[in-house]
Amino acid sequence: MTGSIASRPLEGIRVVELSSFVASPLCGLTLAQLGAEVIRVDPLGGAADVNRWPLAPDGTSIYWTGLNRGKSSVTLDLRSDDGQQAFRDLVTAPGEGAGILVTNSGGRAWMGHERLAETRPDVITLELLGRRDGRPGVDYTVNAALGFPAITGPVDGQGRGRGGGQGDGRGGGQVVNHALPAWDVAAGLHAALAVVAAVRERERTGRGRRIVLPLDDVALATAGTLGYLTEPQLDGSSRPAVGNHVYGTFGTDFSTSDGGRFMVVALTTRHFHDLARLTGTREAVDALESATGADFTTEADRYSYREVLAALFARWFAAHTTDEVARTLAGSVVLHERYRTFDQVVSEGDLEANPLFSPVDQPGIGRYLAAAHPATFDGTHLAAGPAPRLGADTDRLTSGGSPR
Repeated sequence: MTGSIASRPLEGIRVVELSSFVASPLCGLTLAQLGAEVIRVDPLGGAADVNRWPLAPDGTSIYWTGLNRGKSSVTLDLRSDDGQQAFRDLVTAPGEGAGILVTNSGGRAWMGHERLAETRPDVITLELLGRRDGRPGVDYTVNAALGFPAITGPVDGQGRGRGGGQGDGRGGGQVVNHALPAWDVAAGLHAALAVVAAVRERERTGRGRRIVLPLDDVALATAGTLGYLTEPQLDGSSRPAVGNHVYGTFGTDFSTSDGGRFMVVALTTRHFHDLARLTGTREAVDALESATGADFTTEADRYSYREVLAALFARWFAAHTTDEVARTLAGSVVLHERYRTFDQVVSEGDLEANPLFSPVDQPGIGRYLAAAHPATFDGTHLAAGPAPRLGADTDRLTSGGSPR
């Protein structure tokens, strides 16, 4: 079920968002879905992301509208004294749940935490930085410096990137950027959590907070937590490039006789035995285990012998059609999914079948299915309405009206 419920968790919270691109708007969207009133402020004419691709036929940014659903929109001349004062008035407006700013446009004294705290001492500000030293950075540059592109993408049979160099994480081989801006997404969600934490503290103590969240620290913290940065500290090694194999366990992709492709993962011994059973390779797998002294009840050995095991299983996949493979895997405990494109996800009805999605009538785009917050609250997904027209709420929320 998708829709509204009598009370949302963040009802009564009021956030002003001066932002662009992904992380900061995603923070605001997440808070809006959970019930906060979120006011996005842009310079006159819109910020740098107002016309970002992809675009609808009339030129409306699908990107901008997707990240700004459920918000109000104010445009101000932020280069003028009057515009800057109007912005400060929005942020520091009275109200128990107000006095919150989220921005990736910090570093400006006129809107800094100290200036805002002169008017509202309990103000909460969250500033998203590119790099912790204040230098600019975006997801793809942060990712390049961290090391993930050096272990992403195809490799040949010797662990070398197809660009010709060693796939050893030292930049000598082919590097492949991710398509998903993972660190922007993680930063946006960390930012939303940090805002909620600061609001909770203010409710208890009356104290405001100045929060700074650098994108590169989000990436470093994540990589450190998952062990990517611990290994080189222990033995100087870097995670190898392994293509579509899953590091440390058995998982890889297989092609079918009619060109389909599946990702298959056997995390447990039960998964692995069922994969051997359905591919008719149990005897061959047992013989390999006996001949090598391996123990395929362990993830370590299943990973160590991944290439030869994958070659054994691949014969079965190559001899069956996509439909045959899908039916057989569906009757097993093996973790699997067929590789699809975005248009296949839509055309095959996944959105209509999922209560996460509900219709939104978006000016400039039309009617489409938009995602709500992925969690359910008492069985209900919390959805946000359409994105506003740029500047639609300026008069109501600034000199032309009083903030609600």
